[in-house]
Amino acid sequence: MPFQKIQTERVADTVVRQIEQLILRGILRPGERLPSERDLSERLGVSRPSIREAIADLVDRGLLTTRAGSGIFVADVLGSAFSEPLIKLFSSHEEALFDYIAFRKDLEGLAAERAARVGSDTDLKVISTLFKKMESAHTKRNPAEEAALDAEFHMAIVEASHNVFMLHMMRSMFEMLRAGVFYNRQVMFKVRTTRAALLDQHREIHDAIIARDPELARKAIEDHLNFVESCMHQDRKSEANEHVAKMRYQHEKERK
Repeated sequence: MPFQKIQTERVADTVVRQIEQLILRGILRPGERLPSERDLSERLGVSRPSIREAIADLVDRGLLTTRAGSGIFVADVLGSAFSEPLIKLFSSHEEALFDYIAFRKDLEGLAAERAARVGSDTDLKVISTLFKKMESAHTKRNPAEEAALDAEFHMAIVEASHNVFMLHMMRSMFEMLRAGVFYNRQVMFKVRTTRAALLDQHREIHDAIIARDPELARKAIEDHLNFVESCMHQDRKSEANEHVAKMRYQHEKERK
């Protein structure tokens, strides 16, 4: 008969599985510091040796990392799906920018659609909270704050889609965006008319998801990223025009 003896799971293995799930689901984020060994022991109701054993296993497998005098952290490697040489290659070729926007359009459109359909009420509260923060930041005219909240808003939508592969892929994509690999996002938030348009677009995305309208949510994301793409094309055109203008100016100065 195909029966096997039930194996009693070690306490340390149970701890490992819980931490793995928190990382997989994006609750524990790359670079985030874990509670102390004592705190974890109290929270999980297990002995400190079991905590120590679980952490050692996760460190060996590259999911956690220890920093002398600082504690235990979720490994940064979890936040990057791309190698450093590839990231540098992306940054040096303009076509990568527009492929990046097209990729985001496809994946975020799907994420918004899923968020509207399967996101929990709490997921939607998170999205609403971030949008309210965006509205507040808009009145302060702080491009850095608006750019940061923009990324958080988009990631909240991805998180609400409840797809772990999409979550980690898009988190890696947004880390490159925050790092300015493709372009300086703060520039877009310095132009008054662009800032107003971006806020309106995020409001449409927010409202569609809150209304649980998957098709409208996808369309709102696509419209928003089409606008971003158009801005990027215009920015590149303006840079090219300025380059030509400077050449003409230099030539005029040198003419006898």
